[in-house]
This record gives sequence, structure tokens and C-alpha cells, in this order.
Amino acid sequence: MTSQPTLTKPEEGPEGPSQPGSGLQAGLKNRHLSMIAIGGVIGAGLFVGSSTGIATAGPGILLSYALVGTLVVLVMRMLGEMSAANPTSGSFSAHADRALGPWAGFSIGWLYWFFWVVVLAVEATAGAKILEGWIPAVPQWGWALIVMVVLTATNLASVGSYGEFEFWFAGIKVVAIGAFIVIGGLAVFGLLPGVDSEQAGLGNLTEHGGFLPNGAGAILTGVLLVVFSFMGSEIPTLAAGESEDPQRAVTKATNSIIWRIAVFYLGSIFVVVALLPWDSGSIADKGSYVAALDSLGIANAGQIMNFIVLTSVLSCLNSGLYTASRMAFSLGERGDAPRAFARTTRRGVPRTAILVSVVFGFVAVFFNYEFPDSVFLFLVNSSGAVALFVWLVICFSQLRMRRIIQAEAPEKLVVRMWLFPYLTWAATAVIVFVLGYMLTDTEHEGRTTVLLSLLVAALVLVVAVVKQRWGTAKTAAGKD
Repeated sequence: MTSQPTLTKPEEGPEGPSQPGSGLQAGLKNRHLSMIAIGGVIGAGLFVGSSTGIATAGPGILLSYALVGTLVVLVMRMLGEMSAANPTSGSFSAHADRALGPWAGFSIGWLYWFFWVVVLAVEATAGAKILEGWIPAVPQWGWALIVMVVLTATNLASVGSYGEFEFWFAGIKVVAIGAFIVIGGLAVFGLLPGVDSEQAGLGNLTEHGGFLPNGAGAILTGVLLVVFSFMGSEIPTLAAGESEDPQRAVTKATNSIIWRIAVFYLGSIFVVVALLPWDSGSIADKGSYVAALDSLGIANAGQIMNFIVLTSVLSCLNSGLYTASRMAFSLGERGDAPRAFARTTRRGVPRTAILVSVVFGFVAVFFNYEFPDSVFLFLVNSSGAVALFVWLVICFSQLRMRRIIQAEAPEKLVVRMWLFPYLTWAATAVIVFVLGYMLTDTEHEGRTTVLLSLLVAALVLVVAVVKQRWGTAKTAAGKD
């Protein structure tokens, strides 16, 4: 078990008081954290990938989103319990370090960092494609470079700059999807003039082969397709360590996760499958949200959605770089990465951690352009199951951390996991089941994703165990 940093009076910095035990500073305001929490559950995957899920499960995709959403709510509650008691930039990695051992914190921290630097390449490429379509004079690789450089500069300036950019990026997403739900909902219930009432309506949920046209098994396949669009829900717990009131920020983010998932995921998908038949050719051709906007008679629906997706991509890039750098900072602080990662500027910015993360992001972008079907495909698949690994580690960590917190400082349990330990074990079982079910999925590369992710996880775990044993031997030799 590793020792936790001693809480000392924060030093004042240009962005506010420095956080205890680290060089990070409290530059995130409550409004930043609120919007980061809201925007964290609205990824580009919701807009882009939902059409595949609808084609697979029909209207039953709502159950897939509900199942995964429930799992995320439970996992976030566990993480909220630990993070409210001990807010830290390392979040679940730091908790795993203390609860399960240094090997666990090392392994899940580096896997999470790896996931986000690959995401940087995926999102930069997606954004570049949209921008090239608008301004073809600049090549796609040029747009990817511009986007990465701008957001790197934002993160290097201060944590407040990151928070401000994310506040507006997330704000645009929230307003857009909120308007979509309101307008689409009015159309579904026949309250919007000019919409074909024979095509739009609740009948679309049951009239085209039933609510589960491809059978109940399609719900589980839908789970595999939508589970990764929820990655990012945990970002507020990492960012809370640089907020004005970490405990309050974590508590608020944890308590609001239920309505955020219910409104933005279930609400918007419900509107899509009620506006159009699930087997409509337009959903497959244009994408679910563009097809839904077209059915409402909204002009330039494709370009509107491109703008919203671009905003989501920039938001994900911004948060991905922030998240990767803070995890690298935490690893450096705990001795699981070069100590340079834990050094900060006078503004409390972990510059080395940011630059190293973005360099690996650039390398991944290069692989995407030069070796898209070999090296880059391996990177994407080998990081694909990390979300489930992270959630699994959170479950096991919380089982142990509850006892540690109760023994050391029970007053810090301001957020408590419901029906502990039964719901924790239930969530653990569901995650293991999903991983097992993915091994049977060959159509959507679920098996490949799990196997390659397990391979990378095994390699990282071996390094972690060797490092821990070497450190133990070195300490013993020093005592002799």
C-alpha cells in the first residue's frame, strides 16, 4: 500500500491556491466542472456510431443504451465515493494504487494514458476530414496538425484555458442536442407542423418487425457497439483535483450522472427511432441524427451535424489531451513514470506530461495516414477494451477503499455506493460478462479488440510487477 500525500496548506499561485501535495493549481471554476461533467458523456461516438447500433438492434437499442447507462451510473457512484474522499489528478489510478497495490495503479494508469493518446489521433483525423470538406485548399494532414497544435497551446497556457475552451465546446453540444430532443419530441407527438405524421410517431417503435426485430440477443450486441461511447464519464473526477472545491465538484458530478445519461443518450436516441423507422435507408446512408434532422425538414442538416460533430471532436481532443497529461502527471508523482512528468510550470501546468502525450498523439496520427490498416488498426483495437478494464478496476478498488476510508476517516464518506457491496459485485459481474460476450463477437471485431487489449494489458502488468519487485529488492538492499 502506498502512502498518500500529506495535506498541507495550499500555496497561492497565479491561478489560485495550489492543490495539496502537488504542483497543480485550482484553476477550474465550478461552471467549468459542471460543463465538463455534462459534456463528458456526449462524445462524437453518440452522433456518429449510433446508426450501427440502431441497424443491429432496432428500437431495442434503447435497452442497450439503458443497460450500459445503468452500469456507468454504478461505476461513477463507486468512483465518486473514492474521489470525494480523496480528490486527486490520478483519480481511479491513484485509488487502485492504494487499494490494490502499486502494480494496479501503474497498470491501469498507463493503459488509460495509452487509450487517450490513441483517441487523440482518431479525433484529430475525424475533425480534419470535416474541415477539409469545408476548406479543401488545406490538406487533411494539415488540418490535423493545426487542430492538435491549437489545443496543445490551450492546455499549455493554463488549466483555466482548458476549462474555458471545454466550457464552450460542451455548451454547444448541450444546446444542440437539447434543441434536437425538444424539436424532435414535438414532432414525435404530432405537435410540430409540417412533419409527416404517418412517418413520425411512437408506432415506429413496434410496427417494423417489433421492438426487437432481430431478437433479444441483439440487445447484447448493441451493448458492445455503444459501450465505448460512454468513455469520458470519469473525466470530472480527474479534473476535480484542480477545482476550487474538489469534494463538492465530485459530489455534484456523481449525483447528476443519472439525468445526464437519461436525457442526452436515451432521450436523443428515443427521438431518432421514433421519428424514423429503424430500418429506414436514410439512417444507414446519412447517419441517424442527420436522417432525423432531414425528416424534420431542416435545411442543410448534414452541415449542421458536421458542425456539431466537429465541436464534439474538438471537445474530445481538448479533454483527451488534458486527461492523458494529468494521468501522466499522477504516474510521475507516484514514481511510476519519469519524475519530469510531475514537474509543473508557475501556472501549475504539467508541461512535460502534456508535450509527451501530444507527441505520441502525433505519432499515432502519422500511423493513421501511413499505415491505417496495420499499425494504426492495432493501436485502436488494442486500446478498445481499456474502458471496461478501467471500470473493472474501479469496482475492485472501491470494495477495498470503502473499508480503508471507514477505518481512517469515515467522515469523508460524503458519497456512498448504493447497496454496498451487492451492487458493486453486480456491476463487476456485468463487466466480466460483457468482456466474455465480446470474445464471441467476430462480426464487429469484439474478439479481436478484447484479445489485443488483453495482450497490451498483460505486457503492462508484467512491467508493473517487475518494477514493484525491483523496488522492493532495492529497498531491502538499502536496509542491509
